[in-house]
Amino acid sequence: RCVCYGLGRFSSCPAARHQLAFLLLLLEELGVPPGQCSLFDPAFSPQEVAVLGQLGLRLLPDNEEGKHGAEGAATTLFYMVHCGKALYNNLLWRNWSAGTLSRMVIIGNSFRGIEERLLSRILERDYSYIAKILKGTEEVALPAHPRYLDTFNDTSVHWFPWEKLQELPQEVWDFVEEPTYQECEDLEIIRKGDRAEQCSPAES
Repeated sequence: RCVCYGLGRFSSCPAARHQLAFLLLLLEELGVPPGQCSLFDPAFSPQEVAVLGQLGLRLLPDNEEGKHGAEGAATTLFYMVHCGKALYNNLLWRNWSAGTLSRMVIIGNSFRGIEERLLSRILERDYSYIAKILKGTEEVALPAHPRYLDTFNDTSVHWFPWEKLQELPQEVWDFVEEPTYQECEDLEIIRKGDRAEQCSPAES
């Protein structure tokens, strides 16, 4: 299964078109039928929704704010290039168990890069699930290509090996409060009912 968040307005954004093309090639390479890939972006126009349907992809009916459960025994790929930090944090919270995380792969902004750019107290306060999972994460950066520097910059493949997750202390798993972001000053997430931007810039 595959879930794609934050693709953007591919009818007007070249970077979004490249990301969509890469997603389609990735599904083909992995042998994932398009019907098993679900997408959501509040910025999609009706015409873009129609195009995605013609490609055989599924549209999620509601804005989940990243809180999608990776259900079932199969691995779920989350394709989230240049999404806001809160989306990754919400996704981790929704699937906060060693058994579920070990069946997930996330293609998105480098968790190591997030850690390097944020003060530790901000990371732990606003994005606590990213902070807690860092020691249980394997990460490999996508190769840089001069033509697509703005499209896939700071993008990595992340997975969570069972062995690493088992080494985390029990208190890491005990706290499972839903994120609220009340003190977050630069929240990068489209909440339910918020107005979406036409073309979100790539996060550097």
